[in-house]
Amino acid sequence: MFYLFNKIFSHFSQIERRVLIGAALIFAISLFFISVNSYYKNTIELPVRGGSYVEGLVGQPSFINPLISNVSDVDRDLIEISYSNLDDLVDKYQISEDNKSWTIILKKDLVWSDGEALTADDVIFTIDVIQDANNNHPLYSTWRGVVVERLNKNEIRFTLKTPYVFLIDNFKELKVAPKHIFGNIPVANLRLSRYNLEPISSGPYKFTKMETRRDGFITHYRLTSNELYHDDLPYIENFSFRFYDNDSDLIKGFNRKEIDGVGALTQNHLKYIRVGHKIVTINLPRYYAIFLNSNTTPALQYLSVRKALNLATDKEKLIKEVFDDKTIIMQGPLPPNIRGYDQQLFTEEKFSLKKAAQLLDKAGWTVGEENVRIKNNKKEQLRLEFDVIVPEIPFLTKTVELIKEDWARIGVKLNPIVLNTNDIGNNVIKTRNYQMLVFGNILKKNPDIFSFWHSSERFYPGRNLALYEDKQVDQLLSSIRQDFSNHSRNKKLSQLQQIINDDKPAIFLFSPNYLYAAPKNLKGFYSYFITTPAQRFEKINQWHLRTYREFQ
Repeated sequence: MFYLFNKIFSHFSQIERRVLIGAALIFAISLFFISVNSYYKNTIELPVRGGSYVEGLVGQPSFINPLISNVSDVDRDLIEISYSNLDDLVDKYQISEDNKSWTIILKKDLVWSDGEALTADDVIFTIDVIQDANNNHPLYSTWRGVVVERLNKNEIRFTLKTPYVFLIDNFKELKVAPKHIFGNIPVANLRLSRYNLEPISSGPYKFTKMETRRDGFITHYRLTSNELYHDDLPYIENFSFRFYDNDSDLIKGFNRKEIDGVGALTQNHLKYIRVGHKIVTINLPRYYAIFLNSNTTPALQYLSVRKALNLATDKEKLIKEVFDDKTIIMQGPLPPNIRGYDQQLFTEEKFSLKKAAQLLDKAGWTVGEENVRIKNNKKEQLRLEFDVIVPEIPFLTKTVELIKEDWARIGVKLNPIVLNTNDIGNNVIKTRNYQMLVFGNILKKNPDIFSFWHSSERFYPGRNLALYEDKQVDQLLSSIRQDFSNHSRNKKLSQLQQIINDDKPAIFLFSPNYLYAAPKNLKGFYSYFITTPAQRFEKINQWHLRTYREFQ
């Protein structure tokens, strides 16, 4: 065959040979690309188990224990990856006709990473510790008044005083702790347990070892796939955390490829990343606002003032200059990504210094000394000069400086007082001793904002930072919690947003996204809706670094 082809080929002219060779090459290349295209068209990419991943964090782990209050963000990350939430452990829900009694049936054969059975006793023990008022647990108000009873080792009944439509969301945020580890330890001594750094896991990963510097600083925290995990095992077999002293060192570590991924990034961080990566943008139901305390500040009791301050706040400029247009503008008490948000309520409000000044003029606020507006009431002369408490966070301090400039143009003086976040939480918020406060609210995936706006939550430990009080709002907030009809509930949510929008108890600013830099080969980690930064690990068992293709 080859001899015959060679004989025929020898009779061709040089030009004919070149044409034939070219045609053959084109045919071979075309056949190759057709084959490759057919291969990818008829196969699917599937994950393969294996590999290691290192995430970088600033700070130190101290209390990887869901029973302990006031833990750090680092601890929350490790709790998320080490412990399962109650909803993940449930096989079936049974709800009574009056919606006040919920019975859960746990999945069969649940076990901790040490081989001990995970039962109803662990769930009840966890809730008992949370319900201890002396523990000051952040979930105390969530579980206060809920009666929990053991039916058998796999069944538990929850009895509520009133129906609560969002109860499953409470189950999702409840991390169950092992009773056989912590059950005999007094709540006051929980922080002394060695298991706070070496947890017995029910999550997708379990602790293997820590590495420390001579000064005791934990540099590495290593975990491996928990083979006793109740769900699909994670594809990435070994997951580690590497800790840094500050953000600068963290970014340098990422550029040196000491770590694979890093989260909680700002636009400023992104400017300094030099290595190849992809950004995963995650929506969070959180927002920042300037809460106006009219109880301590008579001038803020005037609706005209609160309206003018809202009109004089250029949110689009804030988004552009602080976040490079990569965040969401807030107009009301519900973020746009929460079900029940009514966009139609907020279409008319636009930034306007002219309208803000006219509103103040009409209300009798005249420009006095230092270009600050004043007004005489029956008791005293009021000045539009306010102290605002600001957390020591760069994007918030920059935000307030920009607002200060615009407000000065309508005769309002703003005095920023920058404080450490812990000081604000432990002192300022507890006493409610502020005129204005820039702070963030973190919601759940549902539109229950009772704790942020009900009048019963005005004082510590409530989270009504504007000390807002309105009887109709109180009624709506309570009714929304008990309404199992989506249509009726959404109607009430619209009414609620309308009233708060009309009253202007706060100046809603923005809802920043959570930015995560990951290696380009990391798959299974997508942009999805989570309630806390730690929940980026919610689907970590789906993350994978290796793949293969299989014919469909």
